[in-house]
Amino acid sequence: MPEVHVFCAAGRTRDQKVRLMKKITDAVVEEFGASSGSVTVQIIEAPLADKMKGGIPFDER
Repeated sequence: MPEVHVFCAAGRTRDQKVRLMKKITDAVVEEFGASSGSVTVQIIEAPLADKMKGGIPFDER
């Protein structure tokens, strides 16, 4: 039962997230030979104020 976690800054639409999760599911099915019903994909979003890159919070970029 493969499980994939995607960490990202918040801000994508529901449709974008659903499309991404579907593509990830399809890739796992193709490459691992798993059934789509056994693949779990989870998106973990961080508020922009709680994520930083290069010393600059995402909400200040």
